[in-house]
Amino acid sequence: MTTTSPTPDTATPPRTSFAWRGLFLRLHFYAGVFVAPFILIASLTGVLYALTPQLESWVYADQLRVPVSAQQLPLAKQVDAALATSPQGTLVAVRPAPEPGDTTRVLFAEEGLGESERRAVFVDPGTGKITGDLVVYGTSGVLPLRTTLDQLHRNLMLGEPGRLYSELAASWLWVVALGGLVLWITRPRNSKRIRRHGLIGVWVLAGALFLSATGLTWSAYAGENVATLRKTMGWTTPSLKMPGASSDHGDHSDHGSSGSGHRDVDSVLGAARASGIDAKPIEIGLPTTSDGVWKVAEIGRGWPTQVDAVAIQNGSVVSSVKFTDYPLAAKLTRWGIDAHMGVLFGWPNQLLLLLLGGGLVALVVLGYRMWWKRRPTRGFGRPTPRGQWRKAPPVALVGLGVGAVLVGWFVPLLGVSLVLFLVIDALLGLRAKQKAAS
Repeated sequence: MTTTSPTPDTATPPRTSFAWRGLFLRLHFYAGVFVAPFILIASLTGVLYALTPQLESWVYADQLRVPVSAQQLPLAKQVDAALATSPQGTLVAVRPAPEPGDTTRVLFAEEGLGESERRAVFVDPGTGKITGDLVVYGTSGVLPLRTTLDQLHRNLMLGEPGRLYSELAASWLWVVALGGLVLWITRPRNSKRIRRHGLIGVWVLAGALFLSATGLTWSAYAGENVATLRKTMGWTTPSLKMPGASSDHGDHSDHGSSGSGHRDVDSVLGAARASGIDAKPIEIGLPTTSDGVWKVAEIGRGWPTQVDAVAIQNGSVVSSVKFTDYPLAAKLTRWGIDAHMGVLFGWPNQLLLLLLGGGLVALVVLGYRMWWKRRPTRGFGRPTPRGQWRKAPPVALVGLGVGAVLVGWFVPLLGVSLVLFLVIDALLGLRAKQKAAS
């Protein structure tokens, strides 16, 4: 039995005479074919990352959990216990046990570790027993399993060159998503393949736009433009002023050089609590200069967000920064990043990311399936022909071109890859004309 495709004029007329449908269809098709692998990888690794908090608690239970004790040792004694293991690095910070049954983390800067990595020695706050040591990453203090999945999602564990993959995925995701929305609105009435693909696309649209926007804040090139825009508009996150810290080194220079050592850690914690630092998870940073200024910061990324910080010198608060005083844009940035990581609302946030990531994977798979079934060798015709831009009004076309240039400048990988698509398409068109002429 021979299957024939319907003619454009009879079986499946579009719901609207939108003149640009062909242009959007061509862009969506080629962007989907060439960029979808990057989106697929980013979605799969993102789903894996969303699963890690509970898995991490299980894998590292020996380091993280201890029997609940009626009394706890002074924090300084817990630090002494960690120092007694003769760690190779320099003591830089302490994270007191946030809940009964949790361990205290004593953090060391150590040569040979990567950027934002520290060595954590885990201490039983009731007995001073050492339960292990692990390399932790970032302000969240994630453990090796989640660090590996984070790097896999961020750069495929290829370092800075690998970041291009995730930036390319984030750069095109919103374009593909909005283009798909246009195609869904102007779709033919009777196409089950388009209906399945389109319905999933509509359901994940808002999430896809969110992931694209927040993902670009971490990117190498667009991220710099985002940072510049935030600085220009006054949307940057306020930083804690550390008296005595140099402008070149901030609070990361000469860790542990203060003569007070760690002996004052309990009094510093008491002063911080009295000043309003009331989050359970906190980090106490040791003095970084001879001025003896400590930094105590909340590290609660859930809801409500607790990221207040104070600088303490000689038992008194000398500066502070509170989340309630952040500009709205800085708050939105904080919430967006934490929601992207799946920590803002706990397990509901994780579940939403799992559904969103699964939806994006399904979109890519269904999209490739549609392309495979409609490829030219199956007799369903070729992709939308070139020259669709001629159907658009000239004024609107100029506006679209200017917009594309501006967006391409702000999101460089999008601009470069779009130009590459256009050049390749033009060369293929020239080749086809020469072949037809011969």
